Amino acid sequence: MDDQITVACDKEELARILARSVVECFQQWNVENGEYGDKFFSLALSGGSLPKALAELSKPEYNNEIEWSKCRIFFADERCVPLIHPDSNFKACWDAFLRLVRVPEANVITIDPTKEPHECAELYAAKLEELPMRNKLPVFDLILLGMGPDGHTASLFPEHALLLEEKRTVAAILDSPKPPPCRVTLTLPVLNNSSCVIFVTGGTEKAPVLAKILTEKSTEFPAGRVRPRHGSVLWLLDSDAASRLPEGKL
Repeated sequence: MDDQITVACDKEELARILARSVVECFQQWNVENGEYGDKFFSLALSGGSLPKALAELSKPEYNNEIEWSKCRIFFADERCVPLIHPDSNFKACWDAFLRLVRVPEANVITIDPTKEPHECAELYAAKLEELPMRNKLPVFDLILLGMGPDGHTASLFPEHALLLEEKRTVAAILDSPKPPPCRVTLTLPVLNNSSCVIFVTGGTEKAPVLAKILTEKSTEFPAGRVRPRHGSVLWLLDSDAASRLPEGKL
């Protein structure tokens, strides 16, 4: 399936498009599954600049369109720090929007940061077993990802051994090139088993890597390896990030 690319003129429009995309994804799921009381919409979040953009979801025009009680919130990656630490992806998302919407706290599935990274990853992998399965792997309805200037996504970094992981659904990383060094992350098999992935990326520093991923289909960068086999990928970019894409890609 070809990449879907949407370019916003600025960060504010990017946030609005992201919020509308999340709402539409939930509503499509709800039409197909909402009548079944034992099913839930699974959403995986990331850190970086994404939580600030997700703050748009707390506005009534979006918040009221999602039945948050039907949602389970997971994290595509997390730093091995206390959940109240400034580096925590949970804290960033909670402060930005989760505390403002009607999602029950019990529906937000976090890591146990008191455990060492490998045990933490194993325990989080066990929590994914409540998700539907396809090809013996958990299926997320929607995963929201960012991308760094080096092409990393979640906590999957260029040339790292975790890019070759095929069995584990969640893995620990002890040597992250970005601090803090200890993290847990969903692996590529899980990202590529999802129903929908939305990348949210802005800034001129991302433009060179984006051009390689989106025009050359480069798999040199971790973000370029995210291509769900049974789902779709939507790239939401600001005009700076899209500045090196040819007109034919837009």
